[in-house]
Amino acid sequence: MTAATVSRWARRFVFAGAVFLLAWALAALAGVPRRVEVALLLFGFVFHTVFGKGYSLVPAYFDRELALSRAPMVQFPLTVLGTVLLAVAGETGTPAWTGQAGAVLWFLGVLVFVGALLWTIRGDLSGAATGTGDVNAHRRALDRVANAFVPVALAYLLLGSYGLLAGQTGLPVLFDGSPARATHLLAAGTGAMFVFAVGFRLLPRFFVAKPPTAAPLLVLPPAVGGPALIATYLPAGPWFQLGALLESTAIVAFAIVLVVLYRQSERRRVGFLGVLAGAACGCLGVGLGLQFAYGGLDPGLGLAHARLNLAGFLGLTIVGVSYQFYPPAVGSFPGAGDRTALAVIASLLVGLVFGAAGLSFDISRLATLGELLALVGAGLHAWLLGGLFRQRANR
Repeated sequence: MTAATVSRWARRFVFAGAVFLLAWALAALAGVPRRVEVALLLFGFVFHTVFGKGYSLVPAYFDRELALSRAPMVQFPLTVLGTVLLAVAGETGTPAWTGQAGAVLWFLGVLVFVGALLWTIRGDLSGAATGTGDVNAHRRALDRVANAFVPVALAYLLLGSYGLLAGQTGLPVLFDGSPARATHLLAAGTGAMFVFAVGFRLLPRFFVAKPPTAAPLLVLPPAVGGPALIATYLPAGPWFQLGALLESTAIVAFAIVLVVLYRQSERRRVGFLGVLAGAACGCLGVGLGLQFAYGGLDPGLGLAHARLNLAGFLGLTIVGVSYQFYPPAVGSFPGAGDRTALAVIASLLVGLVFGAAGLSFDISRLATLGELLALVGAGLHAWLLGGLFRQRANR
């Protein structure tokens, strides 16, 4: 398989992620259990986008080519079907085999992804080779630091996926087998870490700006320890509080870095607004997390916390970066353009904020309005990416 074929499979992962985002918006409006929402958002939307761009970006960032070029083709049906089954298993009354089969398929797909990337970067797990060109020579030190944390994200992916598998199949469990622990390992340990590590490589180049020198130290080390402490000591206690504080520090510091980059930049791209909107949702999400850590868990706010972090911080960041890789303005189909992309970002952001406020203050109409707006944004996002990918395939 050629590099072009790998890129084509990567786009399939990204589009699958957009379809899962739309499925989440429909499911949220229908009032499904939280486990279904988490499966569609985290395993479906976030991780399929991470898988697609991971196959494209990580080898290049380590100055390599993907060693197992058929890995995307092998993994795709495993994680897509696994996610569907995990979402179905989240509904009450479904047969136990759906969750078991979903977890097995998911874990096998993760093994393919992690195995392919680790085999590709074997011998240089620290990321000393960056593939950074001479024109960006001043970024090499930051690139090496960012590379070093990619294996950490992969380790969390394996750990969280095993935790999910063990909880469904009867294998020896991590901690007490709680799904919430595995979710935090995956969302904060892998999802957020990929955003941070890859973000420090991508975003300064997108903005054509330089982040503060101390920024990686304020973001990356806290992001290593936070997820492990949260997953281990959830739902209470001083170590849980420390984990929440570390993760909050990483996300808030990253948000500040993005604001600095945006203010330095002379560019004004629609994707930047998605990244900034994601950072704003992340700050709101970790604010609720700190409330849980220091004031006690509130089941009524748990769904708002999950949505702000998964669809907001991770999701809107993914949407914004997607529009950098796949500019809507180059589309020649109905609705293509930056205005539609801006409508996607605005609908998702306002919908998530309205939804979180409605859930927090028990205002059902406001929550429903938020879910409707999120559905509009998710539908437009799938339409944009689908049109752009179809247009590229027809060239």
